[in-house]
Amino acid sequence: MNETLQLMHEHRSVRSYQDKAVAPEMLDAILDAAWKGPTSINGQQVSLVVVQDAARRKRIAEIAGGQPWIAQAPVFIAVVMDFHKTRVGVEMAGEQQVIHNSVEAFAVGGVDAGIALGNLMTAAHAAGLGVVPIGGIRRDPQAMIELLELPELTFPLAGLVIGHIQHDSQQKPRLPRPSFVHRERYQAGELANHIAAYDETLRRHWQEIGRADGEPWSNSIARFYRQVYYPQVAPVARAQGFGFDQ
Repeated sequence: MNETLQLMHEHRSVRSYQDKAVAPEMLDAILDAAWKGPTSINGQQVSLVVVQDAARRKRIAEIAGGQPWIAQAPVFIAVVMDFHKTRVGVEMAGEQQVIHNSVEAFAVGGVDAGIALGNLMTAAHAAGLGVVPIGGIRRDPQAMIELLELPELTFPLAGLVIGHIQHDSQQKPRLPRPSFVHRERYQAGELANHIAAYDETLRRHWQEIGRADGEPWSNSIARFYRQVYYPQVAPVARAQGFGFDQ
C-alpha cells in the first residue's frame, strides 16, 4: 500500500493541538490541494476563508457550540459554497443565473465543498498535521456569514481545524464494510445485523479508551436525527438568496 492510501486509511479527528504555527508554505500547499481539485462542470462554486487570527478563531469556537480546539489550533478554514462568484461570471457572459433557486445548487455546492474538504484533510495529513472537520458552523450560519463578511449567494457549509498534534486520537471503528460498499445493487437486507454488530464494536471501543460517555451508534444518531439539529440552515440560506423550489 502506498503512503497516500495508508494516510487515508488512518484518518482520525484530532482535538488537541500544540501552540505552534503552521509554516506558510505548508499551509499554501494544503490550500492548493483543494484549489486544484475537481468541481462539477468546472463551476468552481467553492471558496475557502482561512482564519488565523486568535480572536476570530475563538469566536468561531463559540458559534460552533463551544469547541475549544477551534481556538486552540492555529488554522481554521471555512469551506464556503459560492454562487456569488459564479453569478459574476454568468453576468459577464450576458446571462442571468438561476441555478441558485434550485435544490440542485445545494447538491452540487455540497458535493464540491466535500471534495475540497477531503483534499484539505488528505493534504494536511500528508504534511504531518492533525485535522478535525467542523459541521458546527451551521449551528449559527448567520453569525458565520457576518464574521467572514460573506456576500449574497454564499453559504458556510463546513470548516476544518488544522494544526500540529499535541495529543493524538484513537481511530474510531466504522460500520461493517458491507454496509458501506454495495456490489451492483443496494444490499438492504443485512443492514440491521450490521448495525447491531457495530453497536457492540463501538461499545467495546469506548470501554477500551475509557470513554464512559460513549454510546452505541444507533443511539448516537437517534439523538441527532430525531430532530433538525441545525434549524437555521434553511432560513439563513433563503436570506442569502437561495431557493429550493426547482
